[in-house]
Amino acid sequence: MVFDFVVVGAGSAGCAIADQLSADGRFNVAVVEAGGSDRRLAVKVPIGYAFTFNNPAVNWKYWTEPDPGLGNRRSYWPRGKVVGGSSSINAMLYCRGLSQDFDDWATAGATGWDWESVRPVFEAMESKCRRGTVTEPSGPLVITDPRASCHPINAAFLRAATEARWPVTDDYNHEGQEEGLCYFHSTTRNGWRWSSADAFLRPALGRGNVTLMRDRLVSHLCLDGREVTGVVFADGSVLRARRETILCAGAVGSPVLLQRSGIGPGEVLQQRGVETKVALPAVGRHMQDHLGITYFYGATVPTLNSDLYPFCGRVKAGLQYLLKRDGPLSLPVNQCGGFMRSSAQREIPDMQLYCNPVSYSSGGGGEFRASIDREPGFILGFCPCRPTSRGTVELASPDADAAPLIQPNSLSTDKDLEDVRRGGALLRQLTATPTMREITKGAKSVCPDTLDDEGLVADFRARAGTNFHPSCTCRMGRDESDSVLDARLRVHGVSGLRVADASSFPSITSANTNAPAMMLGRRAGSLVCEDHA
Repeated sequence: MVFDFVVVGAGSAGCAIADQLSADGRFNVAVVEAGGSDRRLAVKVPIGYAFTFNNPAVNWKYWTEPDPGLGNRRSYWPRGKVVGGSSSINAMLYCRGLSQDFDDWATAGATGWDWESVRPVFEAMESKCRRGTVTEPSGPLVITDPRASCHPINAAFLRAATEARWPVTDDYNHEGQEEGLCYFHSTTRNGWRWSSADAFLRPALGRGNVTLMRDRLVSHLCLDGREVTGVVFADGSVLRARRETILCAGAVGSPVLLQRSGIGPGEVLQQRGVETKVALPAVGRHMQDHLGITYFYGATVPTLNSDLYPFCGRVKAGLQYLLKRDGPLSLPVNQCGGFMRSSAQREIPDMQLYCNPVSYSSGGGGEFRASIDREPGFILGFCPCRPTSRGTVELASPDADAAPLIQPNSLSTDKDLEDVRRGGALLRQLTATPTMREITKGAKSVCPDTLDDEGLVADFRARAGTNFHPSCTCRMGRDESDSVLDARLRVHGVSGLRVADASSFPSITSANTNAPAMMLGRRAGSLVCEDHA
């Protein structure tokens, strides 16, 4: 039970790190995952994430504390508890973020994480694909442009964008093309989900110097003074690391594991009955997340409802998938959207829009359970890209099985409230176009067209929810006063320990966090190898 490196978490970043550490054969690596195998149909079939969303077999199923900014509602936070982590249960939308996001990282003290430094890492790990054919082979992570298989109503959304005099782009992941509506690219390959485990971990396991330990919950870190020498499992057994332990447990799991080990804000640890071994006030602080809201519309033209609501339509979709790995089951439902500036005065895009070719009922309650509407419909939504509200993640008790305390502190700044008003105004521009008026049968519930600015905010407080992008809870920065890590992802004041996942972000990227988390893991592996050359 001794390895050169112990990686805690086989998620988006952890799989990428294992791949890098094992590549030249010098090191042996243990990858520890609290969840089980990802070889499940609901994981592998793209549309299956509707079923993993509430499945405790693959999902931590976290809940936040009552959030004052959202009317004291508690929000449901699914996070991956399975090989591949959240890349095995997410909506598969692949987005690097905006180049400015990474320049902001460097400004915050994460030297070497600016756009010019991280762009080659993205490029080296990606392969672009259309209709199952890789068009730009380079890296192990396959990213599919699904436009040939997307529902035809998506073309209407793009046509409406042109009528609104918005840009339409071919690939929002290319520098200079970030702004505009587009077909969303996804982490799928030949009709299957292509997770971080598929792209990085399985090749690493094939080298013979990586050991995957599934269904093993880590209780805390082994600390010898201020040096981490391994991990202790919930059953009391110990796994030692000769060189380093690397936490990749995510924006919720990593700070809580540090806190259970006595590394964190002293007052929080004292309240929870944990001895403070290394006082580090920023652990679990500075949390950022994206909030989004959706609006439901009836349609005058066929949508995915027309394909998937009738029994015969579901049979047809099933056969299409089985025979050709094509059709509605081979794609996420997030098929069209993009980045927009909410006004000409904004220097970079500040809103992410979603135009989904299906409408559904959630069934009420906190946990989303989709039931596709009988009549044709679609969804429009927006998500402010760069929130300034800050939340916290804390351990509830020293018990490794105890759910964490998550307080998002949503909409706690004037800037975030103004973003809500701007996002609603942006959607009004889209719905006012001739094409949208032609295909819209009417709103199925409240919509921006019927709300003034304060009505938008009130509705957002009542209905908005997480876009599942928590980050920054173990952020990189200059020193321990406002960060947990240095620019090489080493924990301030502790040796033998790094954190490399979305918790390490100095600030949240402008969109979905899966792509930058994988990039960070891949670069983290390279940094570790450099330091142990």
